[in-house]
Amino acid sequence: MTRHPAIRFRTTITLVVIALALPGCVRRTLTIRTEPAGALVFLNDEEVGRSPVSTDFTWYGDYDVAIRHPGYQTLKTHIPVLPPWYQLPPLDFLAEVFWPGHIHDTHTHAFTLAPSVTPGREELIERAEAVRDRASSENE
Repeated sequence: MTRHPAIRFRTTITLVVIALALPGCVRRTLTIRTEPAGALVFLNDEEVGRSPVSTDFTWYGDYDVAIRHPGYQTLKTHIPVLPPWYQLPPLDFLAEVFWPGHIHDTHTHAFTLAPSVTPGREELIERAEAVRDRASSENE
């Protein structure tokens, strides 16, 4: 039995419209946890909140991270956020456009902050003298 070309054409158009009306969606979330909790977190020099904090992101790659908390040393590092297999070209197009559902890609990183060390009186004097010596040698 042969189908009429007009029916085949309408069926194809209907399937394309349905595929475009139900596009897939990928949500990417990066979560930062710290010990102690409540530290201020910056990603690429932008404040994202206090830990534990989750934020959506668009691009995979390296992110600069700065974490600050009173009484602890500021932590500056970077974290790689690698794409899962379904986000590699050309599969990423299929996941973003044609996958009939939602995908949630989550990345979690945990950091432990070191307590800050208050320098002693002698160390402060040594630092001050070093700065003074450097400043006076630069002015000469």
